[in-house]
Amino acid sequence: MTDIQKLADTLKLGGVVFFGGAGVSTESGIPDFRSETGLYAAREVYGRSPEDLISHTCFVEEPELFFRYYKANLVAPDAKPNPAHYALAELESRSLLTAVVTQNIDGLHQDAGSHNVLELHGSNARQYCVKCGATYTLDYIMHSDDIVPKCAKCGGIVRPDVVLYEEGLDERVMTAAQRAISKARTLIVGGTSLAVYPAAGLVRYFAGDTLVLLNKSPTQYDSSADIVIREPIGETMSAVMALV
Repeated sequence: MTDIQKLADTLKLGGVVFFGGAGVSTESGIPDFRSETGLYAAREVYGRSPEDLISHTCFVEEPELFFRYYKANLVAPDAKPNPAHYALAELESRSLLTAVVTQNIDGLHQDAGSHNVLELHGSNARQYCVKCGATYTLDYIMHSDDIVPKCAKCGGIVRPDVVLYEEGLDERVMTAAQRAISKARTLIVGGTSLAVYPAAGLVRYFAGDTLVLLNKSPTQYDSSADIVIREPIGETMSAVMALV
């Protein structure tokens, strides 16, 4: 039996949770800024690492640099969901998948039709004023007259509702993710090397039957997984859904 068939048979049992990272969205044309290409581009153009550019320190001390990098590299308004996003939404609609836990901030899971999406790092679809808390859309900061967008109500800086480096994850979202993973029959980990903590530590909460890893490169959990597939995740999920 092939790994594709084994995964399809596993999904039919339900109780699935998907935990995904940047590799889920690269097939939608959103580059992984932690890749060698992303690191090189950041240093070549901005003279800094991506981690520096989207840190809380950079946002506070060099907001113009922060927003120049953020708008150019972390926003992809033309990106569309790929087959992986649609497959997960279909699994949820068939009551086979209970939650999507994502490290991505692009909102593509929701665009594809998923509802129970736990966004560990927030979403660039949401913006808020750091001074008065007023909320804004992504369009507001992208089309602001100033590089650093200002609140129309109080003049405070409007920032993306995402978790920057040096900031902690939302405890409510983390708790919900821990709960979902701990109750899962099957955990699919896709498009993440499981190298960024504390998010990567969520896998430790899985106590179900089948651990599935869909990632092009090896991870620290490969030896513990029941199914490991190193093909493009969209291609893999399309093949699987044809059998579910």
